[in-house]
Amino acid sequence: MKQITNSIMMIKPVGFRYNEQTAVNNYYQQVLDNLTDEQTQGKALNEFNTFVDKLRNVGVNVVVIEDTEYPDTPDSIFPNNWVSFHSNAMIGLYPMCAENRRDERREDIFDTLVDEYGFTIEGIKDFTEFEEHDKYLEGTGSMVLDHVNMICYAAISIRTDEIAVMQFCEEFGYRPICFTANQDVEGERMEIYHTNVMMCIANNYSIICLDSIDSLIDKQIVLKSLEDDNKEIIEINENQLNSFAGNMIELVFQNHSFLIMSSKAYKSLTKNQIKKIEKFSKIVHSSVETIENCGAGSVRCMIAEVFN
Repeated sequence: MKQITNSIMMIKPVGFRYNEQTAVNNYYQQVLDNLTDEQTQGKALNEFNTFVDKLRNVGVNVVVIEDTEYPDTPDSIFPNNWVSFHSNAMIGLYPMCAENRRDERREDIFDTLVDEYGFTIEGIKDFTEFEEHDKYLEGTGSMVLDHVNMICYAAISIRTDEIAVMQFCEEFGYRPICFTANQDVEGERMEIYHTNVMMCIANNYSIICLDSIDSLIDKQIVLKSLEDDNKEIIEINENQLNSFAGNMIELVFQNHSFLIMSSKAYKSLTKNQIKKIEKFSKIVHSSVETIENCGAGSVRCMIAEVFN
């Protein structure tokens, strides 16, 4: 299997705003003062369109799906939490913690991908029944997947249930590496809600905030796995993590590697970190400040890879 793809799906927002349901356990979310919901949506849409243009300009095949006004799905701009596409043409559907995020799962999107864009879908593995047991697994937000070595890295949290991780790994053939990652919240160590906030797996390297893994045993297990797979490890600190420097994704066009990140993440990096990344990938960054501040997700969350 290949680690990176040229094709991605993104959801164009129509009602992006602060989501009170996800703010319960996402400590990055902020209420944007002096902005109405309509103004927030307008700024987010501009950021989305600019980001899509930048990706297309470097050759990424971006499939943009229009969101619908109803039902109310303020976080629909983050599709990687509810769906994953795999190289065997199978799809994963995932259990979501916030009830209004469950409405983002639209099977008509699959019809569009097949009928209008020529993608192949062989079947769907549906994990959404975990919602009935108050257990959640929010796609490639909850799991950072090493597709080549078939390893699933998962930081366990309220949104990433270990039993659900094991079920995913059994269905798709991945080896689970589960651990706990934390962040400072008003002087307390609190679980990081999504694994893709604190680490990124690329073909030849991994960007990771090892400082967020408080358990020495967990840290050694994660580190050894990455080293065994010959990944160059580029460490970021917790301040950089808070700037979404872990929320990155590698994409490809004609054998040219691009590491995609937000401008906020890029500005947080040191010259040495940038130099290490640029040994392997050209950096593409775009400002998604409204989306990051209000939705508490960055560019990785906005992208659903399509391996097809």
